[in-house]
Amino acid sequence: MAEFIKIYEENPNPKDIARIVSIVKAGGLIIYPSDTVYALGCDITNNRALERVAKIKGVKLAKANFSFVCKDLSNLSDYVKQIDTATFKLLKRALPGPYTFILPGNNNLPTVFKKKKEVGIRVPDNLITTTIIDVLGNPIVSTSIYDEDEVIEYMTDPELIYEKWGDLVDVVVDGGYGDNTPSTVIDLTSGEPILIREGKGSLEI
Repeated sequence: MAEFIKIYEENPNPKDIARIVSIVKAGGLIIYPSDTVYALGCDITNNRALERVAKIKGVKLAKANFSFVCKDLSNLSDYVKQIDTATFKLLKRALPGPYTFILPGNNNLPTVFKKKKEVGIRVPDNLITTTIIDVLGNPIVSTSIYDEDEVIEYMTDPELIYEKWGDLVDVVVDGGYGDNTPSTVIDLTSGEPILIREGKGSLEI
């Protein structure tokens, strides 16, 4: 059964963060709060953990549309091809925030994603998430636990999330009652911003 760790966003306890990071580094799966819905994630460098996430979601890892969740834009060049000034200004204006930007991937993508031509980048406005990533030292590969057919409370109430997911993951982070709207997804691969999914947050593009 997963560990259940409560953290206050205003002042994340370093010992709790360290415990979570140790679990993630060891290949554990985490359900954590963001600035939208709760999300399922793992260490971007751990292939076994990535396979576990893909299995839970019922998809083949190589074809999975997971997001790379970063603490800020400093990781952008690690996974994304060089972007123009206008695109970078848009990212700077919107992030951190409730958006997922689809960008052209570069040749440095993790091995399991080498065949993908694009990648989703998230920088959530949530101190718990960004602190975990900062201490971990690299992004988390993540997917929302949002399901339009699911009862909202099972995606927003940490205790009910634990009840549902506790046997599938290694740690559930209680960061308070979550939002019931996923992130807005914007595709920037064509040169012109294209709204793919209208979720939480509105951005003039």
